[in-house]
Parts: sequence; C-alpha cells; structure tokens
Amino acid sequence: MKSTALFFIAALSTCALAAEAPKAAAPKAPAPKAATAKATAPKAEPFGKTTDGTAVEVFTLTNSNGLKLRAMTYGAIVLSLETPDRDGKLADIVLGYNTVDEYIKDTPYFGAIVGRFGNRIANGKFSLNGKDYTLATNNEPGGIKCSLHGGLKGFDKVVWKGEGIVDKDGSPGVKFTYLSKDGEEGYPGNLSLSVTYSLTNKNEWKIQYAATTDKATPVNVTQHSYFNLKGEGNGDILGHELMLAASKFTPVTAGLIPTGKFAPVAGTPLDFTKPTAIGARLTADDEQLKFGGGYDHNWVLDNQKGELALAAKVYEPTTGRTLEVLTTEPGIQFYCGNFLDGKLTGKSGKKYEFRNAFVLETQHYPDSPNQPTFPSTILKPGKSLKSTTIFRFGTK
Repeated sequence: MKSTALFFIAALSTCALAAEAPKAAAPKAPAPKAATAKATAPKAEPFGKTTDGTAVEVFTLTNSNGLKLRAMTYGAIVLSLETPDRDGKLADIVLGYNTVDEYIKDTPYFGAIVGRFGNRIANGKFSLNGKDYTLATNNEPGGIKCSLHGGLKGFDKVVWKGEGIVDKDGSPGVKFTYLSKDGEEGYPGNLSLSVTYSLTNKNEWKIQYAATTDKATPVNVTQHSYFNLKGEGNGDILGHELMLAASKFTPVTAGLIPTGKFAPVAGTPLDFTKPTAIGARLTADDEQLKFGGGYDHNWVLDNQKGELALAAKVYEPTTGRTLEVLTTEPGIQFYCGNFLDGKLTGKSGKKYEFRNAFVLETQHYPDSPNQPTFPSTILKPGKSLKSTTIFRFGTK
C-alpha cells in the first residue's frame, strides 16, 4: 500500500504447469546451499547526506548463493534486492532510487521501515489511559483525513544507527537502532527500537523487530518494500499469482479505516486462499475494491498464535521467481500499487507506472488503538515487543 506497519513464498498455480519448461530446458537457479565459510559483518559505506548534513551509510549483505541486499541508514530503507530467476539470471526485484536525495524528495515509502504506527489511524486521534492524543493527518483517502505510517516524519524519514553484524545462524546482517523520543509525532513515551535485517543461505531475508518503552504507547512497525518479481521497472504485476493464508479480512470505509468487523473472503474478490492472478478480479464491481482503488486491505491471517507461520506466497510465471512470506504478526496488508502513476522514475531509469509493484506488509491491524475488538498494539513499560518476518525467495 502507498499507505501502510507492522510487520513480511513459493506460490502454486494452475498456470504454473503451462509456464514450467520441460525437464530438458534451461537449468534452474541453484538451490540454497550451506555456507562454506563463516560470514563477516558487513561494513558501512558512505551514501550521501540528508538536507541537514547528517551522514547516511549503506550496508551490503550477500549470501553464499549470490543473493544481494543493500540497505541504508536513512529510513532503514532497502535500496536493492537481487535474486535469480529460473535460469539463474539475477535481477533487482524491489522499486527504489539511486540516491538518498531522491528518497528525501519524493517516495511512497519505497523499501522503508514505517512507524511508530504503520498504516492508518482514524482522524489522527486515539485515547490511552484516559488521555487524548492528536497526530498529524497526512493522508486523505476518500477525502477523509487520517494519520498514515507514523505521520509527517515517521521512521521512514529519520536516520537510524546502523551496525554490521553476523546473525546467530551465521548470516550477514545489519542492525538498525533508533530512539523515538516522547512526544515525537504526537506519540507518548521514549521508544527504543531495533530492526535487524539478515540474509540467510536458505535465501531468506529475515527481519527481526524489538522495542521497549517508558510509557504506554501504540506500536505497529512494518517493512514497506515494493516488489516486482519480473524485476523493478519491468511492467505491471497483474500476472503475479498470489496466495494469502487468510480466510477473513477487515472491511474498510471510504476513508480506508476498518469498520471494526471481520468478514469472510469467500465469494469476494479478496479471496486469495488459492493461488490467483492479482489482476484476475481487479475490475469486479465490488465496494471494497472501489474504496481502495484496487487492493489496499488488511487480511486477518489464519495463524493468530504469535508463532512464525506462512502468510503469503507469490509466483511470477515468466521468470519463475517465487516469494514466501512468514510472520509472527496477525495481519498482512496487501497493496497492489494503485497510486503509482508514472510520475516517479526509478533507479534503472524506468518510470514506475500504475500497478508496477505490490507490497505485503506484515502487521497488526489498521486503526487498532481505536478498535477494541482488534489485537492490542499497546506496548507498556517493562514489556518488550518482539516480532519476526521472513521473505523467502526461490524459483519453479
């Protein structure tokens, strides 16, 4: 979603058989293999400065199979992510820019960590422990104001501290840390947050979130990368086949705020319980699709136990690339690039047109601070937030 959080895939399809080459066809991408040598901690490299002169650094993670992820300290943004197709050809599969200046100038949250509260809060208001809080209203879907992705200067627009690490499983990684001060963007409490990216030899991009606070506060942090498994800038994503492990969703109003109800996806264009092309039902006469201008909704994952479980699968037939999303979060926001309009030119010099990417944001539900029936997003002093999302890449 151009909009929202928090927290992000080999897919199946009846079309997969048609797209699959005979056994004698070109070899597939190499299977993940065990590391032959211990990874070393990635080193920080300079990547420009913000408008106030703060230095920005970039870290490059590479696994033993050639997958490469680059992330910078501004917004904890993932700049690029290279994965192989079924013939072993690498391509960058996330949208973005070449310079920090471009991200500062204009971005719909490309590759960023968003928060303190990812997604929307109705009217930019919530109450907590008898006190009313007012946030910036930086989004107006349907002409109805709300606070989106943390406000005017959310976590996507601050410089984090970055440190190259080797994860517990021996994978190269980078740990980003940030202190969101009491009152920042209207939220209570000093929130100490870390987000760790690692790239495993199982071809997994693992994201680990951790946070503590000194005052009760809403927290819903997520990763907002825009994916195109054909390669960034290589056309629309309508032929990508999506499965979501969710039999319910949270319907929204015209302002894209949840009504508070849970609705079954069965019999609606939001049913992705079986692999379905993203574009197959986008033109259906459906109120929810009209409100979102397409898909921009929160799905209620079938797994609600807080354990790492499959949330989504995506398959791109022409390249054979697959993506699995596993998460400990209770929800996932699927957004299909409805607000991309060709005005932004990406890192390869190609314009990002309508529905040229999709986003899968693992998260708690939108507007949770105002929705008593939703899982709580309130983090209290003495407690810690821990959440994990994995993006797993492959081919078929």
